[in-house]
Amino acid sequence: MTAEFMGKVQKRMQSVFGMAIASCAGLVFAGIAHAQAQFGALPQTDVQPGKIENPVAVFSGLDKITGRIISFDVYIGETVQFGALQVTPRVCHTRPQTESPMTTGFVQVDEITLNNEVRRIFSGWMYAASPGLHAVEHAVYDVWLTDCKLSSDVPPPENYSGPAIRETVANAADPLAGSDDGITSPGIPRPKPF
Repeated sequence: MTAEFMGKVQKRMQSVFGMAIASCAGLVFAGIAHAQAQFGALPQTDVQPGKIENPVAVFSGLDKITGRIISFDVYIGETVQFGALQVTPRVCHTRPQTESPMTTGFVQVDEITLNNEVRRIFSGWMYAASPGLHAVEHAVYDVWLTDCKLSSDVPPPENYSGPAIRETVANAADPLAGSDDGITSPGIPRPKPF
């Protein structure tokens, strides 16, 4: 803050609130100026909550003719066709587990018309927490973002150049569980003595 700016604010406060409040504001500005002089200018930081850039976006698609809902994984930058729609996620972000969940993705969706022309029908952010607000609603097909993942059972495309992919975990394996202790069955519980 410059001295000129602080002087203008102090004069404005004097005219609006009177001398008592203006003098308090002057003391606050003087304290800020003293701190800046002693410790140097405060750095301008853009503080954003931590976000994780994921390589895989998970979508759900509704075929309105058959009534089937299908879940499918798409790598960042990859284009996948769902019915007459081509879905291409550009980014997919989640937050760490210690923060409140917020899954977002920037997605582009094209429609293949009956004349075999490609027409962009959606280009924007999708929010997994609000699928009704930012879903693609087509006459026959609907598509919405449900999640972002660090790995997928589907192999990445050959020319994949997005965020790093974490190794896939075998189905039904718990990555947080400890090593196998060799016990195959938990045993039969004994009845309580009465």
